[in-house]
Amino acid sequence: MTSQVSRTTEQADGTVVGEQRKPGGVKAVRRLDRVIIRFAGDSGDGMQLTGDRFTSETASFGNDLSTLPNFPAEIRAPAGTLPGVSSFQLHFADHDILTPGDAPNVLVAMNPAALKANIGDLPRGAEIIVNTDEFTKRAMQKVGYDTSPLEDGSLDGYSLHPVPLTTLTVEALKEFDLSRKEAERSKNMFALGLLSWMYHRPTEGTERFLQQKFARSPEVMKANLAAFRAGWNFGETTEDFAVSYEIAPATTAFPVGTYRNISGNLALAYGLVTASRQAELPLFLGSYPITPASDILHELSKHKNFGVRTFQAEDEIAGIGAALGAAFGGSLAVTTTSGPGVALKAETVGLAVSLELPLLVVDIQRGGPSTGLPTKTEQADLLQAMYGRNGEAPVPVIAPRTPADCFDAALEAARIALTYRTPVMLLSDGYLANGSEPWRIPDLEELPDLRVQFATGPNHTLDDGSEVFWPYKRDPQTLARPWAVPGTPGLEHRIGGIEKQDGTGNISYDPANHDFMVRTRQAKIDGIDVPDIDVDDPDGAHTLVLGWGSTYGPITAAVRRLRAAGEPIAQAHLRHLNPFPRNLGAVLKGYDKVVIPEMNLGQLATLIRAKYLVDAHSYNQVNGMPFKAEQLATALKEAIDD
Repeated sequence: MTSQVSRTTEQADGTVVGEQRKPGGVKAVRRLDRVIIRFAGDSGDGMQLTGDRFTSETASFGNDLSTLPNFPAEIRAPAGTLPGVSSFQLHFADHDILTPGDAPNVLVAMNPAALKANIGDLPRGAEIIVNTDEFTKRAMQKVGYDTSPLEDGSLDGYSLHPVPLTTLTVEALKEFDLSRKEAERSKNMFALGLLSWMYHRPTEGTERFLQQKFARSPEVMKANLAAFRAGWNFGETTEDFAVSYEIAPATTAFPVGTYRNISGNLALAYGLVTASRQAELPLFLGSYPITPASDILHELSKHKNFGVRTFQAEDEIAGIGAALGAAFGGSLAVTTTSGPGVALKAETVGLAVSLELPLLVVDIQRGGPSTGLPTKTEQADLLQAMYGRNGEAPVPVIAPRTPADCFDAALEAARIALTYRTPVMLLSDGYLANGSEPWRIPDLEELPDLRVQFATGPNHTLDDGSEVFWPYKRDPQTLARPWAVPGTPGLEHRIGGIEKQDGTGNISYDPANHDFMVRTRQAKIDGIDVPDIDVDDPDGAHTLVLGWGSTYGPITAAVRRLRAAGEPIAQAHLRHLNPFPRNLGAVLKGYDKVVIPEMNLGQLATLIRAKYLVDAHSYNQVNGMPFKAEQLATALKEAIDD
């Protein structure tokens, strides 16, 4: 008997494609074009690991994807409380997508706190899988439930799947020599197995991962494998899940190439290693651990075979001091941090401006001020990157737009630093750092040539005919000074933070010389060669939405929605924030309205208004989370109609 396919009408969110009804009691398979899943539980429930494994299998299957990890700042947040909830959201599809999604279609809630913290984000009709074992009276009262939401009718508008995850996991592991508490720790693997069955995810990669991760603890490894397989089998046999789902690979979303799933911090680390190889320079990282930048330090420490040296300093100041010393010594030097660390590094960044040495300062922005929201995202360090130093100390600023783009942004930051002998600020953020997406591994011939020529001998002839080395004699095109590696005979020169004499580099207190040097350093930054900004405007719109950094995904998704509804709107996105692209002023003046969405209180808008005298309109959000596409689409529609 052949299977029959009944086409369904596509829903408003565009998810349902069709359904295959199978004979003989075999469960139906519904085909979707995309789905958004959120795993949520205590920070000790392994939600980040669960989401990461589901993401890895989804990437290997060939779907386009975007993720949003969200977790407390505490290492072990209070169990069973709303502040202690950790979640991982994954949006995957058979076509090109740009964001982790506005609202989950599926919520896996491991306890009452996870349900209460996330239920407000779910649309009616969404599926909720709850671990009923955790819905005790005490656990529910802890988060303000007077009655059980599983029984009082408050979830009637959703498709509720009550599953005793803990009990089922313990039962599946009874043959192992584990205590009940130890067995319960594997309930996240049971949930992963169930969701892997529901969405036809491959399982081989997760099984290999578990075998490798717990290779030194065979009993724990076998228990996790058993829990994972038990979750899969439960989905296959239980009557509560009558339908499983298929999302086809995104065969038309990607150019031909070899892809892997990558997070922003991992892409940035790979970009730094690649830049050092393309420059034929050793890579030195001087860093102090800080959320959310620490993963770059962790990753680079694994790559000594590529000439990478990592130094975990005692504080932020020591980290950048060591990096600047490495730059003086001829390395591609990097320091990584977040907003509070940038403040501490400011004096040494100013020293790097005075010394005119290449240095990459990577700022993975987070919520502030002060300690602020260490694990949440924000774009509020732009003005600090631009002006957060004493004196006139201009620094180039660039920002990646997606997790995968962090690789290219690292190469671009290295190009500017090495070519123009300057520190460069690279502004990523927590959303990009922890989120992930497919990344096409570039071919070697696509990578830029970043090799530099060190000074090897005298470069100036005095009036008496003698040849000498002038450390501040500049390249007429780039205004960069020569880079002389210490120990090169005849190239000894003075360094330090006191003003230098033009050319000779001798200490100078001369007012006219200081004026000249300040203006020359500014001219060097202003003259950096950056590409013109591209404008996406197929309909001759009157309104332009301008963004920078991680707002690219939500802005582009919102623009797509508006255009699908017949609304003309133009889009442009900045990578280079200092200097701005040379055509930016002309682009801005070509539109009646300019709207700038930012995860701050209008920092780019302030710069745009000041430089170009354009009445740019800000749309701002500082809640520690990225914009939602529908939220932006509504705001942009109001701007168009205003």
